[in-house]
Amino acid sequence: MQIHQDWQWLDAAARGASCALGNFDGVHLGHQAVIDLARGQGPLGVITFEPHPREFFQPDAAPFRLMNAEARASRLAKLGVEHLFQLPFNAGLAALSPEEFVRDVLARGLGIRHVVIGEDFCFGKGRAGSAADLVRLGAQYGFSTTVAPLVKTAGTSISSTAIRTALSEGRPRDAAAMLGHLHRIEGAVIHGEKRGRELGFPTANMDLAGLHLPAFGVYAVRVDVLNGPQAGSYLGAASLGVRPMFNGLTPNLETHLLDFKGDLYGRQLSVAMVEYLRPELKFSGLPALIEQMNADCLQAREILSAG
Repeated sequence: MQIHQDWQWLDAAARGASCALGNFDGVHLGHQAVIDLARGQGPLGVITFEPHPREFFQPDAAPFRLMNAEARASRLAKLGVEHLFQLPFNAGLAALSPEEFVRDVLARGLGIRHVVIGEDFCFGKGRAGSAADLVRLGAQYGFSTTVAPLVKTAGTSISSTAIRTALSEGRPRDAAAMLGHLHRIEGAVIHGEKRGRELGFPTANMDLAGLHLPAFGVYAVRVDVLNGPQAGSYLGAASLGVRPMFNGLTPNLETHLLDFKGDLYGRQLSVAMVEYLRPELKFSGLPALIEQMNADCLQAREILSAG
């Protein structure tokens, strides 16, 4: 998959794509339906924005993203997307009227052949443009538009908001049912305080900055080590939160890979949240903590081995 960071000065080979347009946070089943409708009418593309427009307009709001840009790109590549147009969302782009966005960005800049959007899609300054406006303007500027209906499960519309709610409530399997895949946290392994190693449970630590925080607690997880000599898939138990036993303040993700030995510092990990085991707890002492960690790992192994 080719990633294009702008809509200007595009190579001729990247023009003429059939594109799905949206933010695609989580790349859930609704997003996948939009992408599927874009297949077959030219090279398959996705047009999205970085940063997320909500981050641009509300920089002080609580983190809400289900995926960082790298994780989103990885998921889109797995869906067969050939061109990812990751447009820089800045003051200039935000100021474009609906017609200017269609004319300058989609038609003249990207040279798209076809575009697919969800029925609730809005665009242009002040979100003034509707799906119907895009159909009309697309025809005027030389490309066709398909409006995809919202996808529902159990009678409820699938949305990134509903997925965030499920994760916040410790329901990763419900989130996965809407995503069409397990929710994953991806990033580099960073140096922590190395307490896990001292306790006999070495962990790979990952920063959660900028991401929506699932319920704090311990999870059964599946882990993909994406690079390095230990690259592969592993079972694990992960603690997500602030570590009340050690009076932590900044949330992070600490993952213990079962049956693994090696150094993962600096490696890229993808940690899939499978099942919520328990909330964070503060124990009476280290022996009680170690006993619980043994129980957590045993429970995680049983759950993950069952499929």
